[in-house]
Amino acid sequence: MTIALTLQIRRLASAEGLALPVYMTPGAAGMDLHAALLEDVLIEPGGIVLIPTGLEVAIPEGFEGQVRPRSGLAVKHGISLPNTPATIDSDYRGEIRVPLINLRREAFKVSRGLRIPQFVVAPVARVPLPAVEPLPTPHRAALRRPAPATDE
Repeated sequence: MTIALTLQIRRLASAEGLALPVYMTPGAAGMDLHAALLEDVLIEPGGIVLIPTGLEVAIPEGFEGQVRPRSGLAVKHGISLPNTPATIDSDYRGEIRVPLINLRREAFKVSRGLRIPQFVVAPVARVPLPAVEPLPTPHRAALRRPAPATDE
């Protein structure tokens, strides 16, 4: 199921000349965000660096933006996000900045325009949290077999 939704986006001066996020294929769940760097950044092994995207978004209420690692960067270069997926709330209006972590033993260079994370827009459920005692027994708990008796 696809939800028809418009996401307003603002390109900051630092992102001039960089592509706006787009779905690369009809089945893509996320859009690539690009590094809006003025100069290259080196991420040392084990290091975490906050990379700007030069983009601000207005996510509609009832949705969130999720920032996720790109599998190619993770598999080929050991580059991931330390807090994945990162959530961008619908009431956040600042620049999207992406914390990248280098999980390899050699430094990794991030250059302007590098596709760094995937950006996914997803619905959010807001639920009440009543305190109860005890919790209801789930159906699958009734299906469990009792543990075998042991002789001691």
